[in-house]
Amino acid sequence: MVRVPRVSAALVAAWAGALATIAALAAPAAFSTLAPADAGRYVGLLFADEAYLSLGVALLLVFIERRRGREAADRGTGSVFTTELMLLLGTMFCTVAGYFAVQPLMQAARAGEGSWSFAALHAISGAFFALKGLLVLALTWRYSRE
Repeated sequence: MVRVPRVSAALVAAWAGALATIAALAAPAAFSTLAPADAGRYVGLLFADEAYLSLGVALLLVFIERRRGREAADRGTGSVFTTELMLLLGTMFCTVAGYFAVQPLMQAARAGEGSWSFAALHAISGAFFALKGLLVLALTWRYSRE
């Protein structure tokens, strides 16, 4: 029978790989080969897909982690609120804030609306993506120990 921690570890490792591929390969390649406007649209689509993927993976892992935490609490060997659960909630926050909150503001800034500049919002969005990547790496590290 497949152990849940191994499935979780494989899922988190694949998620980390997807984030790294987008950040290190796909986005830079798009901007080096396409016109800036086309590259921006393409990378915007990549980040949209990544946001939904991240929410889906994080939500699945939250359900798994809640179950593991409840079982550990029932045995008296742990807590319902685990470090892994906190890291997963952090990734979800970064995704929601970085994509679903900041991206609409970026669209408005690109159209000349709003009080924030596009560059400032892009930096904020990038910081949320980088923080999410670090949280996913921490999850990968923690799940690989099991």
